[in-house]
Amino acid sequence: MALYPAVTNQASKNTKQIFTRKSFLPEHQSLLWKIETGFVRTFTYLEDGTTVALGLWGPGDIVGKSLSRLEPYQIECLTKVEAKILPLDEWEQPTQTLLTHIQQAEELMVIRSYKKVDTMLIKLLSWLSQKFGSEVEKGRLIDMRLTHEDLAEILGSTRVTITRVLGQFEQEGLIDRLSLHRIVLREEEIWYYEI
Repeated sequence: MALYPAVTNQASKNTKQIFTRKSFLPEHQSLLWKIETGFVRTFTYLEDGTTVALGLWGPGDIVGKSLSRLEPYQIECLTKVEAKILPLDEWEQPTQTLLTHIQQAEELMVIRSYKKVDTMLIKLLSWLSQKFGSEVEKGRLIDMRLTHEDLAEILGSTRVTITRVLGQFEQEGLIDRLSLHRIVLREEEIWYYEI
């Protein structure tokens, strides 16, 4: 790709780049990306075209092809993203980054192991609100702009099922859905899913 020859000079290495929602961060085996603002998801595909979510990442997180052996490995922007190129030879905290990736993989594995989609979804929303959410008057705002299709892919479900369950959660007062696919989780209302 044309991006990487330019990365060889020091000025390019420290340059922050802006990516639009639904665009992909370029992949290269010897580079990582440090997310400065916004959110990305990492994923791969099965032979039949099924998308498999590998992780969700936000400000301060480090992502890149060299952290995975999966092929293909994609990094898609869920929002507008500002990211900085991080050459592998300048990677200062590899142990912490690897631990973060392992811990997130384990957390998502547990969430996807629940038998019922409604339980998986409420656990995912709770996890997202803790990891990426911000306090608002009625709960915690998940401002990642995840579509119903995005949520379905993370959980290995269908868009139709996710739409139905989100509607159910809204009727039960567990969430408020806002414009642009944003969700406010009313954490005090989800205690019975924790049992």
